[in-house]
Amino acid sequence: MSIPPLYVALEEGDLRIEPLHEGHREALRAACAQDSEIWDIYPFCYLGEHFDPQFDSLLAGGPGRLVYAVFKEGVVVGMTAWITFGDPGWSVEIGNSFIVPALRGTGFNGRLKRLMIDHAFACGLERVVFKVDVINTRSRAAVRKLGAVEEGVMRRERRTWTGRVRDTVIYGLLRADWQAARA
Repeated sequence: MSIPPLYVALEEGDLRIEPLHEGHREALRAACAQDSEIWDIYPFCYLGEHFDPQFDSLLAGGPGRLVYAVFKEGVVVGMTAWITFGDPGWSVEIGNSFIVPALRGTGFNGRLKRLMIDHAFACGLERVVFKVDVINTRSRAAVRKLGAVEEGVMRRERRTWTGRVRDTVIYGLLRADWQAARA
């Protein structure tokens, strides 16, 4: 049995993710511009003059970051990524996620994350991690809904683009827990 590669396009119904490329620039810029307030709690800003340098960084692959454009019915509605975390081939983080405001609370993000989690475990990984700003209560609730367990808080883990020092909550989801929940 061969193990599928991790960074590939994935699809389920009207939801599709594909590896980010230059052709996604303007559509992702438009999606990110739909929410001017959320960027205050993100580590990086994807609005206005901040967008192009951030997008260029994503295209360059940044250290251990494999980014996807997220589509609903063929329209770019956000982004997400695999991020190196822990031992390669054993553990991966899902992060760098943004979904347009109109899709929040609709179940779309849960579908996206389940698609990625299923794929990560199908690729042989044993652990999926989420790192969430302690003040991002919406994302923390969404991760818990998936069955991820809060494992601790990394205090003063990073400085965000606004200068705020962030505490980051780590959530872990193990293959065995995911399989038991899906059975």
